[in-house]
Parts: sequence; C-alpha cells; structure tokens
Amino acid sequence: MKRAVILIMDSFGIGASADAESFGDAGANTFGHIAASRAASAGKPLQIPNLSRLGLLHAARESCGEFPAGLETNVDIIAAYGH
Repeated sequence: MKRAVILIMDSFGIGASADAESFGDAGANTFGHIAASRAASAGKPLQIPNLSRLGLLHAARESCGEFPAGLETNVDIIAAYGH
C-alpha cells in the first residue's frame, strides 16, 4: 500500500511571494535568514538532513532564487515538494 505524508510548515517562510510588497512582506524569508545567521555564527550551520532530502532546500531555491546559506545542497531528493 502506498502512503503519503503531507508536512505543512505554517509561518516558516522560504521566500516572499510575487505580491509580498502589497502586504508589507517584501524580503520575507524566515528560513533563509535563520540559515544565514547560523552560517555566519561561530557555531555550526543548520543540520537538517531529513528536511533537505524531502526537498526543503530546493523549494527554498525555487521560491527565492538561491539555496539557504551554509547547507549542503548536493542531496538526493526522495520526495515531492512545493512552495
């Protein structure tokens, strides 16, 4: 039997939508800002291998045009993803 799991990460932005400026959200990218802050700090970059394999990094790149800072982008995607 096949199964589907839907993971919704509400309020976890991965880039502003095309009409974001109309709503005061220009430049919104919660995930990108967290990743950049961790990559620039003395600590380690984010470690999210399972979310990466589920397509989160690629969804972020499609949404805002670039991968989040400091994360390994050469991963095998094992799921369908969207943004």
